[in-house]
Amino acid sequence: MINHLITQKNWQTQLSEAVTSVDELLTMLNLESLKPQVYIPEHFELRVPRGFVAKMRVGDAEDPLLRQVLPDKQEQVAVSGYVTDPLAENEQNPTKGLLHKYQSRVLLTITGACAIHCRYCFRQHFDYSANMPTTSAHAAIISYIEAHPDINEVILSGGDPLSVSNRRLFAWLDTLEALPQLTTIRLHTRMPLVIPERLDNDLLDRLAQSRCHIMMVIHCNHANEIDTNTAEYLQRARKAGVTLLNQAVLLRGINDSVATQGALNQRLFSAGVLPYYLHVLDKVAGAAHFDSDERLAIELYWSLLAELPGYLVPKLVRELPNRRFKVPVDIYKK
Repeated sequence: MINHLITQKNWQTQLSEAVTSVDELLTMLNLESLKPQVYIPEHFELRVPRGFVAKMRVGDAEDPLLRQVLPDKQEQVAVSGYVTDPLAENEQNPTKGLLHKYQSRVLLTITGACAIHCRYCFRQHFDYSANMPTTSAHAAIISYIEAHPDINEVILSGGDPLSVSNRRLFAWLDTLEALPQLTTIRLHTRMPLVIPERLDNDLLDRLAQSRCHIMMVIHCNHANEIDTNTAEYLQRARKAGVTLLNQAVLLRGINDSVATQGALNQRLFSAGVLPYYLHVLDKVAGAAHFDSDERLAIELYWSLLAELPGYLVPKLVRELPNRRFKVPVDIYKK
């Protein structure tokens, strides 16, 4: 019944009613006993939509969805090699709101807002206030793209591009579609998992009408994130002509087993989504407790190759600073 009541609300209401109190979250899940191991962040505070909370198991301190969002005191431990800008994105920022790391595509940070704050987020320290593309900055972005004819794809990111209104999002689509050199527009988003109702009819109709190939790369780490309601909305997007891919992050104790990865990739496929990337964790400050040993990641990958058909096995990659591509993990490493 709780899930039903949540899904009757539009996505904007669900976004505004997200849980931001650690105490409230623990009470909702009957996990007040966890208080000694959590803390209240001054920066990158707790934020999780109630529909996502409803997918968590009440009373389970090890719930894989809860562990992704609950601020843990381990975040406060400084660990050598884990830094605030692990991908050196501040060096790839030629104009406000635009990152150019890869030759044929650029990434636009059109918002700093996310519906959910994942504790391992590699942009949790990113200076969005200095990088939000104001209306006056749009012209500079377009001029930059036009000055680089090799660019044929734009990635809308943030933050989460689907956390902005349809009016703002459609304005970006109109602007980008007017550039003849662009063939593909990609949206990187967690919204379809945390507030599936964001894939409303207005959005899907607009995406279906685009002259560009629309790709939506969702970020799902565990099969429990995809319930029946979520799967239905993902299938709607697929029927609207949107190519759906998933990129997951390998998280210690959450999805670093053959069973959890197998279940995730099979659940994705049943919802119309193809596994795309499995990322080794970016070494962002505060997230060291989520990291897995690379040797274990390689062993896991070989096991997935043996268990699943090839189209259900994502590429195992890591992203490194100042590299113009995602770097495949050497699965033959001894």
